[in-house]
Amino acid sequence: MKIKRILLIALVSLLLFGVTVTVVANVRVNRSSGGRCYSTTDDIPYRRVALLLGTSRLGRKGNPNPYFYNRITACAELYRAGKVGKVLVSGDNSRKGYNEPEDMRQALVEAGIPDSCIVLDFAGFRTYDSMVRAKRVFGLDSLTVISQQWHNKRALYIANRIGLDAVAYNAADIDFRAIKLRLTVREWLARTKMVFDMLFMPDPHFLGEQIAI
Repeated sequence: MKIKRILLIALVSLLLFGVTVTVVANVRVNRSSGGRCYSTTDDIPYRRVALLLGTSRLGRKGNPNPYFYNRITACAELYRAGKVGKVLVSGDNSRKGYNEPEDMRQALVEAGIPDSCIVLDFAGFRTYDSMVRAKRVFGLDSLTVISQQWHNKRALYIANRIGLDAVAYNAADIDFRAIKLRLTVREWLARTKMVFDMLFMPDPHFLGEQIAI
């Protein structure tokens, strides 16, 4: 009985710790992004380079992913408004037949952005990697992040912690409740993991030589 009680106390303590870290992470992320997320091209300041965060072109069932196309639309809006000059597309290309940066490049060209203005980062396996590589590999000191608002907030928090001057442009979200609930839970977990990344500041999965944009 004594061992069971100790195990129960340990389990409850671990659960409370996890909940506390998640709450703290979400509060910090939301506070740090205040005034730096924009939803209109009129208000957002100019940055030479936009960092377009990657996502899959297709959803789980093989249907077009609205998050992907909304990010493409947002990036094209910024470019046409003259608020960015170059686009760094950072995404996952870790397995054969799956290439987020290349899929996004093709969609951006179709949306009217010249191919010469697009640079691909094939090692943006997660948001932390994309932000750190933008600074350390591509040599950027400032940029505009493009993704949905909930994602932008986490990216801005990371940017602030690594000394990267960043603002964000919010791509349109979607209204499907089931998908939004799943992604909300996923985002909470991602922000919790982010807390430990900020504590230990690990290197991205890959770094490599610097690439000038």
